[in-house]
Amino acid sequence: MRKNLLKALVGFAAVVMILGLADVSFGQRNRREGRGQMKTKAQVKVIINRVEDRVDNFKSNYDKSLDRSRLNGSSREDWLMKRAKDLESATDELSREFDRRDSWSENKEEVRRCLNIATDIDRNMRNYNFGATTESNWAKVRYELNTLADVYNLARVGSSVYK
Repeated sequence: MRKNLLKALVGFAAVVMILGLADVSFGQRNRREGRGQMKTKAQVKVIINRVEDRVDNFKSNYDKSLDRSRLNGSSREDWLMKRAKDLESATDELSREFDRRDSWSENKEEVRRCLNIATDIDRNMRNYNFGATTESNWAKVRYELNTLADVYNLARVGSSVYK
């Protein structure tokens, strides 16, 4: 009788432990991914403001890095700088449209446009060495844009869904 009670107690403890661990790992995964979490308009605005700030800082450093690179004076340099300016314009437009609309979810197309442009820049950031400062700035831009992608349930920067 005592053996059976001990076995039942051990079995019950094992089940409780397994369920507890499964619940903790599920919560951590959802928190890490950031997808499916509802955000208020104010919370999304904070992310958009960070994206704008990071892009502005990146563009300035990117221009200087391009001037110091082997691409200086080439049509490739001009194209890359144009894409950085396009990203800056797209984030400015996202911010304006976000402020104008009632619901943050209405800005999905503007976010998608930013992610598409950022993917072009990301490919080139991986192919060329622009220096530690510019690469660090780009990592911050990519992180913030990926946070925005998660909020809008879109593919992240560098995804093959973007041209």
